[in-house]
Amino acid sequence: MSNQLACDSNAIRKSIEVLYKQESRKIYATLIRLLGDFELAEEALQDAFNVALKHWPTQGMPENPVPWLISTGRFKAIDAIRKQQRQREKLEVAATDLDGVSDIAGQAQEQNANAIEDDQLRLIFTCCHPAIDPKVQVALTLREVCGLTTEEIASAFLVSNTTMAQRIVRGKAKIRDARIPFELPDDTDFNNRLDAVLTVIYLVFNEGYSATQGELAIRSELTSEAIRLTRLLYSLTPDPEVAGLLALMLLNDARKAARTNACGDIILLEDQDRNLWSKGMIAEGTQLVAEIMHAGEYGFYTIQAAISATHAVATTAAATDWSQIIELYAQLHQVSPSPVIELNQAVAIAMKDGPDTGIAIIERLFEHKEMQRYHLAHAAYGELLSRAGRTASAINAFKTALNLTTQLPEQRVLKQKLLKLGEN
Repeated sequence: MSNQLACDSNAIRKSIEVLYKQESRKIYATLIRLLGDFELAEEALQDAFNVALKHWPTQGMPENPVPWLISTGRFKAIDAIRKQQRQREKLEVAATDLDGVSDIAGQAQEQNANAIEDDQLRLIFTCCHPAIDPKVQVALTLREVCGLTTEEIASAFLVSNTTMAQRIVRGKAKIRDARIPFELPDDTDFNNRLDAVLTVIYLVFNEGYSATQGELAIRSELTSEAIRLTRLLYSLTPDPEVAGLLALMLLNDARKAARTNACGDIILLEDQDRNLWSKGMIAEGTQLVAEIMHAGEYGFYTIQAAISATHAVATTAAATDWSQIIELYAQLHQVSPSPVIELNQAVAIAMKDGPDTGIAIIERLFEHKEMQRYHLAHAAYGELLSRAGRTASAINAFKTALNLTTQLPEQRVLKQKLLKLGEN
């Protein structure tokens, strides 16, 4: 019997770990709305999970664990305020607000799920308030809503960890000092903040699609969360760029099963087994792209989705319409000029016209300092140099990329390329 209890306890602890990974940021968003304070909500979140770890293994998991954790965290926070006898005014306001909220633990599970989803959108729109610097908006949302680490966000923006940490602190202070409410804005403010919100969700997906560091190339929990949030946002507004972002994410995520092997190593697009691609996600994504392009109201996300759709409908890498992709990258660069977009276009040009054309473009792009620090630029440069037979230069490029990347699967791919070129 004791062995059975131990097994059950271990299973519950593992369930709590999974719950934290999948639901903690949603719970955190709701606690911020209820408590009105980032730090207090973070403490409440940790307290709630600590209580769960203490009691659930012996008492069993509640039927609705997420509401239980929200309720427990809320009351833990109120107790902490009372015990420390501080911020009495905040306590009175919080208590008044909480009295107006029906008991979370007693609500139906479906209602809680809807409320929690709304809370995450509320928090995103709060972090994207126009009073907050745009650079800070995105960083703050990625940290507080999505739970990315400061290091991950700094890597995504190609800035130092210290710079990114300062941005996040400034964002929290601005929300507190300006008393920015945790709520969905009215129609006018909603539209004004939409671009920033889309940027945030886009970067969340990118981090999940290709993690900046760590042992995993793909973080499925982030890609799934980004898609879920975009679907929720699309239900609130028919904006074509929201649809475009949804299409882009669906088309890219459709390749997930083919992007890594059993060991977690990255499989490049041209080498992927296209039979593993999700036909359902591709069908939904291409349909969205067709509808938006037909309406003629498309921009940054929809053009990227059109590029992904062109890849998705090709039966083989050789059958890819590279001319179409080159043209779409040209349109994308007009909408949002970026050396990264030029890099991607350079690779497409090389696939159509040969590696030397792409090499010349990438060498020009290295005049940008950010591209000199961008490992994918050096990796692409190395690949084209290798195809052009310039082995020594390719080795140097791959070594530079290897030194710049912090993601283990990417490091393994680069080491394999170096081995093929005879570099031990």
